[in-house]
Amino acid sequence: MRDFLCPNCGNRLAFENSVCLSCGNNVGFDLDTRDFAIVGADGLTTVEPPRRICSNLNLAVCNWLVAADSPTGLCRSCSLTRTRPSDSDLTGLPEFAEAEAAKRRLVLELTELGLPIVDRDTDPEHGLCFDLLSSVHEQVITGHDNGVITLDLAESDDVHREQLRISMDEPYRTLLGHFRHEIGHYYNDVLALEGEPRKQYEALFGDYDLDYQAALDRHYSEGAPEGWTENYISSYATMHPAEDWAETFAHYLHIRDTIDTAAAFGFAPAGATVDKPLAGSSGFDRIIELWLPLSWALNMINRSMGHQDLYPFVLPPAVLEKMRLIHELISA
Repeated sequence: MRDFLCPNCGNRLAFENSVCLSCGNNVGFDLDTRDFAIVGADGLTTVEPPRRICSNLNLAVCNWLVAADSPTGLCRSCSLTRTRPSDSDLTGLPEFAEAEAAKRRLVLELTELGLPIVDRDTDPEHGLCFDLLSSVHEQVITGHDNGVITLDLAESDDVHREQLRISMDEPYRTLLGHFRHEIGHYYNDVLALEGEPRKQYEALFGDYDLDYQAALDRHYSEGAPEGWTENYISSYATMHPAEDWAETFAHYLHIRDTIDTAAAFGFAPAGATVDKPLAGSSGFDRIIELWLPLSWALNMINRSMGHQDLYPFVLPPAVLEKMRLIHELISA
């Protein structure tokens, strides 16, 4: 994530800002330029081409810009959402806003990495969309199915999510983490299931066509196999090759975005930002070379504040080789 400045006064802006807290100007984030623009009193940006704030500003606290003549008024992140809570769902709507904020971070990173985002309108059968559903009145299962990512909005509630994290013995559980995991399933289909990438995938992750339900049942009845930490990033990754890929993909996104933010604030070299071409195997080596000391330092900083480790994971050689393949497929 970059270090953003107000175009008017130069005050620092957070990615979520819709108003500069220094000069009071309304601002909006432009995905095309990866930067903020001033929004005038007429609701339009003060620079060409004219744009306006997403129609979800009040509903989802969305600060992204759209074309002034956009027929839907929704930005590229919000337009990917197919289903949301009803206006009468007073529990689900605040959770929806939290989820959309995390999704915007996801969409920005995917865009900066150059990953294709094909929506459901463009590809009705396999395109990407999100069903962000409230589980107040019905059960919702978070998951991915052929381009459709479903999220239980109860995951937006810190207490609920922490209770689940503890009960499932997970070292890490966040909204953004859910999105990064589920989008991993989407890109498993997009990047790795045809031709040579499929062969490389199966050599490292295993047979994608293994019976998923049987693997799920086995995982929850028997748990992770002994010695799993030598080959997997998490116990959940041991369940099925598709979950191994999704977990590893999510961690790749964690690492790239954290290094990107560190570089923006001077804690890592400027060349480490997501928009720099760290392509190929040597590029991946450089990423890990930067990540290992950075993550250690961040963990120690967290401990200094009495918090749990920021990145409570170990990256054994087998996991790094899986992540290397993901990096090479993304940067190809």
